[in-house]
Amino acid sequence: MPKLPNGMFRRGRSLYTRLRAGGVDRWVCLGSELSAARRRLNEIRAGGFQPGRRLTVGDAAQRWIESYVRARRSPKNVRVAEKRVEKYLVAFFPYRRVDQVTREELMQYRIWLGKQEIAPQTVSHVLADARCLFRWCEDAGLIARAPVPHGLLPRLQERPPDRLTDDEVGRLLAIGEPHAFVIRFLLGTGLRWSEACRAQASHLERGMLVVSRTKSGRVRRVPLGAELESEIRGHVGRLVAFTEVSAGSFARAVRRRSGVERFHAHQLRHTFACRWLERGGNLAALQQILGHASIETTQRYARLTDEVVMREAARIAGGHQ
Repeated sequence: MPKLPNGMFRRGRSLYTRLRAGGVDRWVCLGSELSAARRRLNEIRAGGFQPGRRLTVGDAAQRWIESYVRARRSPKNVRVAEKRVEKYLVAFFPYRRVDQVTREELMQYRIWLGKQEIAPQTVSHVLADARCLFRWCEDAGLIARAPVPHGLLPRLQERPPDRLTDDEVGRLLAIGEPHAFVIRFLLGTGLRWSEACRAQASHLERGMLVVSRTKSGRVRRVPLGAELESEIRGHVGRLVAFTEVSAGSFARAVRRRSGVERFHAHQLRHTFACRWLERGGNLAALQQILGHASIETTQRYARLTDEVVMREAARIAGGHQ
């Protein structure tokens, strides 16, 4: 690691210098890249660099989207971030300078979001974007320190996985082809809709489906049941015939044919995961199949259904008679 210039310090991933003004020490972030940090330090010593001067929250957010969000998120999620900035962040901080935002103001932002007509999960996502923005501003040297308070993101109430019942699955599978095959395919693999639309028969290898273009960027190998494997071998090319159709359009067609009004395509992934664990499947193996980065995400499916609990209670009670 190269030696840092005098007056420059590393704290975590970022580089800082310490300025004394009015008898008080203030840490100023110079960014995380050494050459840019050297330049900013020289500008500070020459009196020409003032982090975040006259840069509004909205201006900083646009720079964050262009240099950070576009490089790390999908085009769809970039558009979502842009809408959140315009609808919520800029609306609450219309002309506020980014270097003057305080922790108390971010907590007020959280309270204000809670009063809007949006779901708690959306509030959490919007606040997560704000946290990411201010931490990026610190790394980019636009502010001395990110004013992110502890507990900014609300604690969300745990919800059971939105799975389908056996009766609903039966009604879905009775709607006929080609919709029924897609349902069997998703129910037997736990793939996301976008992954399923890219899957091809040639991706089948020794009883496993190789999924290469994934959300995490990691290649996954998904085991297949004998019946589903045999059915896939009878296909050529793409396995899903609705590659030009959105998951929402597919779900509307299925709801119309089956009468299962609450159906959406991602429920098949939830149902796959719940059934895997209910049948004694390993949690770590399920994490790998679903492609979750954290085991904590997979653990959401470890809550057994009431029917499974009642059967187990009946079994134990019968053993004591």
